[in-house]
Amino acid sequence: MSQEHIAIFMFASMMLMLFSGQRVFGAIGAIAAIAAMALWGTGGQDIPFSAAMKLMKWYPLLTLPMFIFMGYVLSESRLADDLYRMFHVWFGDVSGGLAMGTIGLMVLISAMNGLSVAGMAIGATIALPELLKRGYDKIMVTGVIQAGSSLGILVPPSVVLVLYAMIARQPVGQLWLAGIVPGLLMAAMFILYIWIRCRINPKLGPALHEAGNVPRSEKIRLLGAGILPLAIFATMMVPFVNGWTSLVESSAIGALTALAASILKRRMTWKIFQTCTRQTLGISCMFMWIIVAALGFGAVFDGLGAVKAMENLFTEQMGLSPWMILILMQLSFIIMGTFLDDTAMLVIVAPLYVPLVGALGFDLIWYGVLYTITTQIAYMTPPFGYNLFLMRAMAPPEIGLRDIYRSIVPFVGVMVLTLIIIMLFPQIALWLPEAIYN
Repeated sequence: MSQEHIAIFMFASMMLMLFSGQRVFGAIGAIAAIAAMALWGTGGQDIPFSAAMKLMKWYPLLTLPMFIFMGYVLSESRLADDLYRMFHVWFGDVSGGLAMGTIGLMVLISAMNGLSVAGMAIGATIALPELLKRGYDKIMVTGVIQAGSSLGILVPPSVVLVLYAMIARQPVGQLWLAGIVPGLLMAAMFILYIWIRCRINPKLGPALHEAGNVPRSEKIRLLGAGILPLAIFATMMVPFVNGWTSLVESSAIGALTALAASILKRRMTWKIFQTCTRQTLGISCMFMWIIVAALGFGAVFDGLGAVKAMENLFTEQMGLSPWMILILMQLSFIIMGTFLDDTAMLVIVAPLYVPLVGALGFDLIWYGVLYTITTQIAYMTPPFGYNLFLMRAMAPPEIGLRDIYRSIVPFVGVMVLTLIIIMLFPQIALWLPEAIYN
């Protein structure tokens, strides 16, 4: 059997197992182990063991539970309540201002936790009821919260970029810096879209005149709420970028800072602490199993030489240009995102895509940003977009699944436009890590 046929058989078998409802790590790991034993006999049994040892020796892996814990502390202790009140009084008296402020809230939440789920939970429980109560269009605000929460996997400290760094073997710090400007650009484009829509049709986001009656002293006091996420972000990033701390030390500082903030604000209880630690343990273990499976799967592909075979198939036999291959990769991510989450997508295609991207001459830091933006799009595309089901679970009864599907159309368009801009102008993502890391 040729290398191409073996690779296709492995992918087909894995997708069949995933469609049958098997766990992601079980499907990927089982195919890797079976293929290794079939190809190399008893010597193939060393591949899963080697993948586990490689994971255990990968020191930056310790950052994963730290960032997950930090996100859950900030979410469960409801430290975002004051933040939303701040945006309410500062932007509420502008048409569509509260929706624009919600995007700003999501950017700050993303800078504190790095998880899309935490942003969605905060937006759906805090922002959505307030927006509906004040007469905002339910379809528009549903899309605002879904789009804003997706920024959590692009703005640092992004857990998705940490996973990409592990599998693609790229520096996490550079990937984080590469995600800052594209993340802010996407947020700015969301805000611009909301402003234009509400200028054309003010009924979609009526101005809140009571926000203009809040005393200036109260506005200044609430402005201090915005300092908290910036302070947490600064305590992590400034020492790390300046070389004073390692990545793991910075993640520990961020987790401890978030915990200290919740205690000082008297939002932390023993029950909340237990919830945060249990959820952190569960998600961290899930990620570790998936990474072990992905490393084993990638080792089999390396041993097969499948990457070289696929590169030859695309470039020489099919005559595709590197850019055409890259666009096909991004389209495949969007298609897979309709029924898989971001982690599953990454570990399924990383053994093939990441080496191929490098072989085609593209920058892997830049490609990490493209992957993350495409994941955001996949999160919000029917029929099985991850954010769509999260919103359906958290939304009030008056917002139906049809409303949720309709709400994401313009925001997906903005994301696609951002993706095209980053593809055409790679320096938008690369200039900051190049400037800081020289």
